[in-house]
Amino acid sequence: MTTLKIEHRTHFRYDAEVVSSYNEARLMPAWLPRQRVLDSKVDVSPMTWSTTYRDYWECDVMAFEVLQPHRSLTVVGSSLVEILAQPARAERASWDTLQGPKFQDLLCEYLDNSAMTDPPEELAEYAREASHKLSPDATARALCEHLHDQMRYVPGATSVHTAAREAWEARSGVCQDFAQLAAGTLRQIGIPARYVSGYLHPKRDAAVGETVNGESHAWVEWWTGEWTGFDPTNDREVGDHHVIVGRAREYSDIPPLSGVVAGSTEDLDVTVSVTQVS
Repeated sequence: MTTLKIEHRTHFRYDAEVVSSYNEARLMPAWLPRQRVLDSKVDVSPMTWSTTYRDYWECDVMAFEVLQPHRSLTVVGSSLVEILAQPARAERASWDTLQGPKFQDLLCEYLDNSAMTDPPEELAEYAREASHKLSPDATARALCEHLHDQMRYVPGATSVHTAAREAWEARSGVCQDFAQLAAGTLRQIGIPARYVSGYLHPKRDAAVGETVNGESHAWVEWWTGEWTGFDPTNDREVGDHHVIVGRAREYSDIPPLSGVVAGSTEDLDVTVSVTQVS
């Protein structure tokens, strides 16, 4: 069992006084069988009103308004999470099982693509060829390894509005692009897949109590008898250094922060710090 303390701080600075803003924050880790949330909160300054709810994707959301003139806005998500060891894996589903009407219906949301996740034909063909020789689970892993080999991780190379195809054409992107490319391609060959938003403790050998620069991160989960998480950006299985916030079809379903600002353009600073407590 690993316990991680996470602080996700976002600071907006405006070039003129803002009259009002309306926002949503998805910064609170999910309570899951392998993930226990010991503490979680979101602090906003300034703030006029707030409420919390659980959205369609079962992600905890804090909605808030600032209805007073302001030139800056700070949002801090703080959490303490226990991550349990990965249990033994269940028997893997065959291609015949995945193609059956039962799972085509139950998991239909994770089988359809949008313009943001629709994969390039070159990548879809690679996955189809792999599927002729490998099981669904092995095909998914092979695809993620291929993405890791072919793509370069380049901060700032893409934005939240970049489609998977565009990132592949440039052969560069960030974790969001790796995750959307993997999910979209797996769906194309009939493997249900979902986009996962969360945090990563990047330093495996960090000492207990050592605070490091963490990451707001994204990866993919596919269903082949059970949901399996894999991090194509780092070419490894999701483990006790990954913390899940939300799971959905793509980034736009569960952005960490979203909103509308009346009156100005903005400058943005984001920092994530992670401490392994035990």
